Amino acid sequence: MDQKTQQTASEDRTARPAPAVCARCGATSDNLPITWTCSVEGGVRLYFCDHCGRTHLRSIEGRLDSAWW
Repeated sequence: MDQKTQQTASEDRTARPAPAVCARCGATSDNLPITWTCSVEGGVRLYFCDHCGRTHLRSIEGRLDSAWW
């Protein structure tokens, strides 16, 4: 790969972050809202939207995997 191709490839990766997707209901957002909840389950980072986070707050605080709720 030449220098110009490498530069273009790195610009493509940094140009726009991937949209955030709720692991529970599939809601999407162009950027990660500060009000969304993050959970690490089995070494994988999962994000939950406002609605799902509020609905399942007790289960999240109890550290239950999302498969249980």
